[in-house]
Amino acid sequence: MKQTENNKVEIMDTTLRDGEQTSGVSFGSHEKLAIARLLINELGVNRLEIASARVSEGEFEAVKQVVRWAEKNGCLSKLEVLGFVDGDVSLQWIQNAGCRVVNLLCKGSYKHVTEQLRKTPGEHITDIKEVVENAQNRGMEVNVYLEDWSNGMLHSPEYVFQLMDSLKELPIRRFMLPDTLGILNPGNTYEYCRKMVERYPDQHFDFHAHNDYDLAVANVYSAVRAGIHGIHTTVNGLGERAGNAPLSSVLAVLHDQLGVATTIYEEKLNRVSKLVETYSGVHIPPNKPIIGEYVFTQCAGVHADGDSKNNLYCNDLLPERFGRTREYALGKTSGKANIRKNLEALGIELDEESMRKVTERIIELGDKKEMVTPEDLPYIISDVLRHDQMNNKIKILNYSLSLAQGLRPIAALKIEIDGEAYEESATGDGQYDAFVRALRKIYRSLGRPFPMLTNYSVSIPPGGRTDAFVQTIISWKHEGEEFKTRGLDADQTEAAIKATLKMLNKIENQANASLEALQNK
Repeated sequence: MKQTENNKVEIMDTTLRDGEQTSGVSFGSHEKLAIARLLINELGVNRLEIASARVSEGEFEAVKQVVRWAEKNGCLSKLEVLGFVDGDVSLQWIQNAGCRVVNLLCKGSYKHVTEQLRKTPGEHITDIKEVVENAQNRGMEVNVYLEDWSNGMLHSPEYVFQLMDSLKELPIRRFMLPDTLGILNPGNTYEYCRKMVERYPDQHFDFHAHNDYDLAVANVYSAVRAGIHGIHTTVNGLGERAGNAPLSSVLAVLHDQLGVATTIYEEKLNRVSKLVETYSGVHIPPNKPIIGEYVFTQCAGVHADGDSKNNLYCNDLLPERFGRTREYALGKTSGKANIRKNLEALGIELDEESMRKVTERIIELGDKKEMVTPEDLPYIISDVLRHDQMNNKIKILNYSLSLAQGLRPIAALKIEIDGEAYEESATGDGQYDAFVRALRKIYRSLGRPFPMLTNYSVSIPPGGRTDAFVQTIISWKHEGEEFKTRGLDADQTEAAIKATLKMLNKIENQANASLEALQNK
């Protein structure tokens, strides 16, 4: 298997170009810059395709902003822009934006040349040569996309070889082989890539997969086995239709299944994925490999038990590799081992009888389809065992919420902290917002830090019952730690207030525990 120098495969990420073709996704210039910086500086991708030429004035300004940053940081050569066979027009656009590498979009199938361009292969080749010559005169580097290459190899391989034979002696750095319509499978991906590598051993080939048959990562595996030198990815698998090959899964396959090295720092993957999720508005499925919320969560009690006995249910995809931690779900399939794992994380020990009672309660909650989180565990223990194991030093004594048409909601709050009562009121954009603003006023007056609310979600059990409970789950960030708290009530605002009270006591107990640890040293 022929690879690049030091047996490394290049990663060219096209989140900012091809990934932006996801329906409804459009990155602002500051967002493009933030993603580019993370991908290059922290994650360590080799190359970055950041835009298409001639799209818009806004795209032009975005490219200029990313280029300015890259020039200052010595990585301008890593930036690439898609250009077209249009004489000098795309090249001028790209050069004026400050970029020096053009990824030239040529036609890789006979049907695309004759039916879309309505030209002969010879005419198209002449046009390509003109652009390559113009780029060389401008001092620009050229890579060539063979658009619809997969259909070209399937239906008109003689055209593909005619095109390659005509271009192979030109100053083209890389030939990029896209499965534009996502039609390939692992078998013919290997066959077609191997033909290219063997027929043109002196050329550098990239493979660009699409996921229409959910085979993009499998096809990447076959392409690299066939000797392909570079792989195109997008963060979170963004891209047109079913998307592109997701960077996270590609890296896991390259590193673990093929033993191939890359320049990527795996531990940074989760951070980049979350940022792109925020900017794109496209949520990561919770069961998506490597980056999904639940993929490092064991649910069955037998799995937690096995993990306690020499990690019997762990594979090479250890969460710590990717900046994650393993979790053990609490629900109707939980056993004592799951609960023990969560208790260990909280520093809580229970005897066997107490464990039995807590397990029964969690299974009962799971049967009712209620969500049980590790943050809830101390409260469940307190309820089941009839004593307060989580010393609630913060209590809400009273509150009043008012909502009137044409007026901003008002909240009045009375809270007890360490036996002292405090009162405050505030207006807000909603009743809960007003409540939090009043709470922040109290904390500010006491010089206490208040966590940042990062996400707020509400779920109502199906069935349409008017008396259904509302589950409010709030994500917080406090002193570098991210965690969630949950409230359950018939009223959404009260459920949110209960979740907020859990948060306050959680950070209070953590602060007290840290103080005791320091005093005992």
